[in-house]
Amino acid sequence: MEIAGLLTTVTDSYHRVSMHGVREEVLELQAERAAIPLVKVRIPAACVNADYERAMETALAEARDRGVTRVVFGDLFLEDIRRYREDRLRSTGIEPIFPLWGRDTRELALEMIDGGLRAVVVCLDPSRVPAGMAGRRFDRSFLEALPAGVDPCGEKGEFHTCVVDGPMFRSPLEVDAGAVVSRDGFVFADLEPARGRGGRP
Repeated sequence: MEIAGLLTTVTDSYHRVSMHGVREEVLELQAERAAIPLVKVRIPAACVNADYERAMETALAEARDRGVTRVVFGDLFLEDIRRYREDRLRSTGIEPIFPLWGRDTRELALEMIDGGLRAVVVCLDPSRVPAGMAGRRFDRSFLEALPAGVDPCGEKGEFHTCVVDGPMFRSPLEVDAGAVVSRDGFVFADLEPARGRGGRP
């Protein structure tokens, strides 16, 4: 398959990746480092399903008009999420692809880490993962410190990460740690591009 672009939702008024809380500027630098066009799907702050689905339908229709025939998802094992994606795409003419489906998530996490992926934990559910783990690197020591029952890839929403380096990037994305805050039942660790050190000049 030829990769035509990266697609993600951005909460418009906050200029951050929805749920993850990653700054839009960091998202743009990731796409730049990967040399892949970025497609932002803008949604409102108080987004309900109808808002999300309307925005995604528009983005997918535009993608289809540009010749896109498939969308690749990183889902691992949540059947309800997969069914939702399949149902939403059924009438679009775009086929959903799930290349990681059914993979052992601990093996996958270690494969990513050993393959050179560098990521930072930017959002976590403190009812599942200790709040102090926000802002940590996603590495072997992080995996070993996870409480029992937490998925090593955070597939059940226990935590989310931001990738700052890996074999898909032309060069590392240097970031500085910002504030760690609690909001809406989650803990977020902010990342800022490091000016002049692999971030914006």
